[in-house]
Amino acid sequence: MAILVTGSAGFIGFHLAKKLLSDGKEVVGLDNLNNYYDPNLKKSRLEILNRFDNFTFWKKDLCDFPALESVFKKHEISKVCNLAAQAGVRYSLINPFAYQKSNMEGFLNIIEISKRSGVENFVYASSSSVYGNNKKLPFSVKDNVDYPISLYAASKKSNELIAYTYSHLYNLPCTGLRFFTVYGPYGRPDMALFIFTKRIIEGKPIDVYNYGKMRRDFTYIDDIVSGVISALNKPFKYEIFNLGNHKSEDLMDFIHLIEDYIGKKAIINFLPIQPGDVPETFADIKDTQEKLGFFPETNIKEGIKKFLDWYKNYYNVN
Repeated sequence: MAILVTGSAGFIGFHLAKKLLSDGKEVVGLDNLNNYYDPNLKKSRLEILNRFDNFTFWKKDLCDFPALESVFKKHEISKVCNLAAQAGVRYSLINPFAYQKSNMEGFLNIIEISKRSGVENFVYASSSSVYGNNKKLPFSVKDNVDYPISLYAASKKSNELIAYTYSHLYNLPCTGLRFFTVYGPYGRPDMALFIFTKRIIEGKPIDVYNYGKMRRDFTYIDDIVSGVISALNKPFKYEIFNLGNHKSEDLMDFIHLIEDYIGKKAIINFLPIQPGDVPETFADIKDTQEKLGFFPETNIKEGIKKFLDWYKNYYNVN
């Protein structure tokens, strides 16, 4: 019996699949390898996964229902982890239909086929973005999340609602995971750590929004993978969990750590907060600890160093 990981050439999907494969699990990977960011990075991740004999990859799109059906017919899939999605808050402001296709139509396709195939557990990526402008900190899964402030966040909230419906109607076990600012080696080039590192090394200015008055719950990739695997191993009728570090870090401190490791000062271009952005994220992980045994271990200093070591090696930076 195999575990299907959609978005397996993506950042979190790659690390999850690699861990599962290393643990001897049969993994079926699915990704459309789109060009939202450098496809070569996705191909590099995929090259690593293809070294495992227990890995099978399909280049398919979630929006292609017959193609998805064909994958389920070829493999005995017991669990699904749906990580494939159009990511990014800011990109949703300029290309809304990418989110409608991948995050709504694509999500409905994969959960419907999972229901028809009788999978044991359906785990999917949600996002801390669903909390919108909630003022109460830390963000709890018990908080109201009816006021998203970006289409990306709205699409993730819609996933949670669809999953609830499928759990209620068809007894499909569904667990949604609200990820909080995931970072680490092989990370996405559109995220802050990657952008800041690249531009500081190149001696180019970095854009810092809300004049630097931002705080984020940065969560290292290995901790995220640990939480996802716990969710895959513990089916619930319907649950949502925060996967965060339970520590809100000042963005300027984050930048100073990057500067320290690189040995070079950033040229900072301070700007107002952007539409769709929130000034702070902070995960309440009490439920996650109690029900999933999730205890993140990597602090921000260790995590940034691991990313920078990877970045320098991958891009041959002296």
